[in-house]
Amino acid sequence: MEYLLAVGVAMFAGLFLSRLTSRFNLPDVTCYLVAGLLVGPLCLGRLGIPGLGFESFAFVEAMGLVSDTALGFIAFSIGSEFRITALRKTGRQATVIAIFQALSATILVDVTLLLLHLALGDQLPVSTCLLLGAIATATAPAATVMVINQYKAKGPLTDILLPIVALDDAVGLIVFAVSTGVAKALTSGSISLVSVLLNPTLEILLSLGMGAALGWIFSQVEIFFNSNSKRLSLAVAFVALSAGLSKLEISLGGGVEIGFSSLLVCMMCGTIFCNLCDFSEEIMFKTEQWTAPINVLFFVISGAELDLRLFAQASVVGIGAAYILSRSAGKILGASISSKFMGCDRNIRKYLGITLLPQAGVALGMTVTVAAQFGQEGAIIRNIVLFSVLIYELVGPLLTKMALTRAGEIRPKPTVKRAKT
Repeated sequence: MEYLLAVGVAMFAGLFLSRLTSRFNLPDVTCYLVAGLLVGPLCLGRLGIPGLGFESFAFVEAMGLVSDTALGFIAFSIGSEFRITALRKTGRQATVIAIFQALSATILVDVTLLLLHLALGDQLPVSTCLLLGAIATATAPAATVMVINQYKAKGPLTDILLPIVALDDAVGLIVFAVSTGVAKALTSGSISLVSVLLNPTLEILLSLGMGAALGWIFSQVEIFFNSNSKRLSLAVAFVALSAGLSKLEISLGGGVEIGFSSLLVCMMCGTIFCNLCDFSEEIMFKTEQWTAPINVLFFVISGAELDLRLFAQASVVGIGAAYILSRSAGKILGASISSKFMGCDRNIRKYLGITLLPQAGVALGMTVTVAAQFGQEGAIIRNIVLFSVLIYELVGPLLTKMALTRAGEIRPKPTVKRAKT
């Protein structure tokens, strides 16, 4: 009962706050995140009234199924952007830009934090610098997609942004796996090529393979249903299957671990399905409408996860500020330089980097792995990333909206003048 009441209160708070702040023209994502803070463990949750908000951070973590489901649908919808017709126009540009801007963020964060390491010494180990540099690659697709959908953004910048966000996370997984292996080598004194190269390669290839298989099966099964409601239900079922199967973990011995990325599996499922099914656009449209309430709840829960007490830790704030500034510079400069090299439109060169700043789900998932494998050092890294997520998620959607507006891809609603009586 408590969970159902908390879900109802959370959704109402998010929707009501977005209505209250509509006059300020804020993105809905920002409103939902703020609503999450208000109903979270540090505000309403402190009252200890069952069902009135989230009583503890453990209570918030128990809502993980909602987050997994929402991210699955978001990745599935991003997969539809990889239609062959669209890739012929932007595929090469998106791939080069995605790789370059991700690596630029990693390099700039690594260099900045290593210089800071010279001043702080053991308070900021080299392994911590490398891990934070790897986490810097990740971009939050959810916030970006929500802003695009809310304002119905259309244009060259939007067209290239969605594939880049999807590819960005694939690049991030590779960089993170390699950096984790190197960090382990620095702390233990021995290096394993299996953990540095083989495991991340297997994760990416097998995730894409699983997603492709599920997308093909989806396209074959879909033809047996003519009802729109049943086709929608089947889409929901396959996204749930994709997200669920991606949780599998298989150990083959000798340090070889087979894991799957939920984002890559769901994204590839959507990509294959949309390229094989003639009426996929209609199904994707209905799926996005159906998942709207889940997305509201997902962002409210994300807001509830943000721990404002992190501001009381001077070391977290200092290192976090350096991380935020260097990552932002890496994303913006990397996107600008690579898009210019690829001959992209002026607006893409100028505004793309700003739209890539939001960071949340994938980065937090990386910190879970780090916390489990690096003990106290991992806990510090998680706190630093949580601090940056707090800033990025509150400011990022606003910056994304601003960039898309200045690029002319979000057009202001026409004002309707009332006739005088």
